[in-house]
Amino acid sequence: MRGVGRRRVTIAFVALILAAAAAGTLAVVQDRVAGGIDPDDARLVALGRDVYAAECAVCHGANLEGQADWRQRRADGRLPAPPHDPSGHTWHHPDVQLFALTKYGPAAIAGGGYESDMPAYEGILTDEEIWAVLSYIKSRWPASVRARHDAINRAARG
Repeated sequence: MRGVGRRRVTIAFVALILAAAAAGTLAVVQDRVAGGIDPDDARLVALGRDVYAAECAVCHGANLEGQADWRQRRADGRLPAPPHDPSGHTWHHPDVQLFALTKYGPAAIAGGGYESDMPAYEGILTDEEIWAVLSYIKSRWPASVRARHDAINRAARG
């Protein structure tokens, strides 16, 4: 194996290790965290709306629209904040992963020196406030996207 072939094997191995680490982190989170996303709980959604406005809207947009060119890395190598509306990828992730990304930050989940402007909210928001924000976000999705997200959650639980 030379050059490119060895590099591909190394990259694949590193990706496998990172994926295993992330899966392990998510399993720990799932075992330790009570709660969940509930877009039909009016009290939770109202709390989430307020917390989102105070903590998230500055980057992710008042209408969940995210930052411009959110799929293109900036000069510093970081990605702009993605939208949380149906045009983004938030709904592609199960509840426990969304919670972990919010509480611990993307760098802690991705590992490998990953850099992001997204802070960890552990110590800033309570678990209930994190679930509330996620509930608010999901409450804004159309029924078809909510149903697809529900299916992703069922698959993630195995």
